[in-house]
Formats: sequence, structure tokens, C-alpha cells
Amino acid sequence: MSGNSFGQSFRVTTFGESHGEALGCIIDGCPAGMEIDADFIQKQMDRRKPGARQKDSSGREIFNAAVTSRSEADKVEILSGIFEGKSTGTPIAMIIRNTSQKSKDYGNIKDLFRPGHADYTYQMKYGIRDYRGGGRSSGRETSARVAAGAIAQLFLMKNGISIRAYTKKAAGIECSSIDLDEIENNSMRAPDRKASVLMQEKIEEMRRQGNSVGGTVECVISGVPAGLGEPVFDKMDALLAQAMLSIGAVKGIEFGSGFSAADSTGMENNDQMRSGPSFSSNNAGGILGGISRGDDIRFTLAVKPVPSIFISQKTVDMSMNECDLVIEGRHDVCLCPRIVPVVEAMAAITVADLLLRNRASRI
Repeated sequence: MSGNSFGQSFRVTTFGESHGEALGCIIDGCPAGMEIDADFIQKQMDRRKPGARQKDSSGREIFNAAVTSRSEADKVEILSGIFEGKSTGTPIAMIIRNTSQKSKDYGNIKDLFRPGHADYTYQMKYGIRDYRGGGRSSGRETSARVAAGAIAQLFLMKNGISIRAYTKKAAGIECSSIDLDEIENNSMRAPDRKASVLMQEKIEEMRRQGNSVGGTVECVISGVPAGLGEPVFDKMDALLAQAMLSIGAVKGIEFGSGFSAADSTGMENNDQMRSGPSFSSNNAGGILGGISRGDDIRFTLAVKPVPSIFISQKTVDMSMNECDLVIEGRHDVCLCPRIVPVVEAMAAITVADLLLRNRASRI
């Protein structure tokens, strides 16, 4: 299998499967001498990890109906590249051990293809697949991305760059206000408390029905200097799109005004400039010609409903015979709250890579 690495100057390779011994990542290109806050890395992992009982920003335990009951500690073990709390410039290797996998839950799908999953396409490509939780196609693979992304975030913070993502819409309910301080204080990671309550109620209803829901996640990257991005094939928005669409459940992305730009005029869509410079609006999402322009980079992602539902579905077996399937096991109902830290991680890896590449673009 190729395609397990992302980035050039800050390059991340991930490995591992949902029900294997461990998952992990190797980071090439992290500058030497950077202080590595292990507690920060673990905090990011805790935001992504499974387990219906989670904690808010004050440490209060909250129940999250959207999240699988599979409980993993997701403790990061740093194997190399860090000495006396600082990066050495050599490859950083980290692993996250699996401790709560229940492979027997997948025995009934050993010879069946789950609708909405990568079972069929993996079988067609490789002639073999790990049916236990989807193997490498499982969302659990993103734990390694979050570990690597935490290192990238530490680097970006030293350069004045911050990244915040949040659930903008879930189960058809959209946030009507944006309060960034609210994101980590509700189970949906939504910036609108009232909307989060309605989301949770709808998701609980879907859980009782054995069904699932989708939503949207918005991400804002602040503090990026003008000039990042390689303006042909490695445009900043192109690389961010690749990073985001590599997340299994993400099915669409739009920057700034996105698809609504198709129904606007040039006069409406152009972000007019004033001294400073400053822009009168941000329809471009902070990127022009594939290069950052110095204001906030903003994009929105479409997240599909969780494909593992507890309702009988039509499918085929390995011999392509039609049959009925009822999925067992422990699964999320809505992926948005757990995808938020993954989005931040992939955005951080992308921006860190472009920031390092940009240092060689001019004298």
C-alpha cells in the first residue's frame, strides 16, 4: 500500500489498523530545538479518543450520545526524536496501542461487504482485507494523525498561528452564533450551546432508532502570514483540500463563500481591498491564487453519516450473492465532534509543511 505519507518539508507517515496491536506515526522534518509539550499532545489525543463519557474544558464529565462506547486510553508513547523535552531534528516516532478492540463483533461480516464502508473497494484492490473494524480504512487510523498534528500545532503556535475547528451543523441543526469559548464545553464541540443541545437530542433519537447522521465542520486558521502556498499544483487550498478529503468521512470542502460563489457576481464575490492591506470580506477563504493573503483562512467540510447503522441493509457477499446485513459492535452516531481535532491536526500538518517550504522561496 502506497500513499501513507503527507507533506514534503514536514512529512508525516502513519501506520496501523483498527484492531491491530497499535497505530502510530513518524514525522520527518520537525525543526530541532523545539520544546515538545507531551501533555499538550495527550490533550489533543483525549479530544479525539472514543468513549461516550468524556470531559469538558473544566473537567466535568458529560455523556456524548454521538460517540461510540468503545473506550480507549489512547496514550501516546514517544519512541524517538525527542531528548530532554526538545526535538532533536531526527525522525519523531509515536505509537498508540489498541487496548479495547472486540474483533468478535465483526465475525458476522467476515464474508460480507458493509454498505457505505471501504470493504468492497479494499477487496477489489488488494484481494484481501482486514474485516475487523475496517482495518486501515477505519476512522481509528486518525489517532496517529492527531498525534502528529499536535507536534505541528506546537510548531505553529511558536509562529503565532492558531487553528480552531468546530461542529457547525449536525443532524440538520445549524449553529446560529459562534462563541469559540463554548466549543469544548459541550459534547458536540459546537460554538452555540443552544444548538448543541438540539443536536444532541436529535442524535439520541437517531441512536434509539439504530440510525446515524452527518453534519458540517468549519475550520478557521488565524495568524498565517501572506505568501504561503506553492501556486501551481501545490496551492494552499489544494493541499488543504487533499488533507481534509483524506479523512474518511469527509465528502466535500468549500473555502470562504464556496459553492454560493457560483450564484454571485464578480462585484459581489471579490473581496475589495483597503489600506493595511485589509479586505472588505472573505469570500476567498483567505487564499488567492493558491497563496495565503494574510487574513483568516476559512473552510467548511461536509461530513457524511456514520455508515455503521443497526438497521437491516441490503448487500452482497464475497460471491456477489445478495443478502441482508445487520451490523453489530460499537459505533459513533455522528462523527462531527470527534472529527474536529482530526481536522485541526491535518490543517496544522499542512500549514507547518508550507511554512517550512516557504523559508526556501526567497532570499
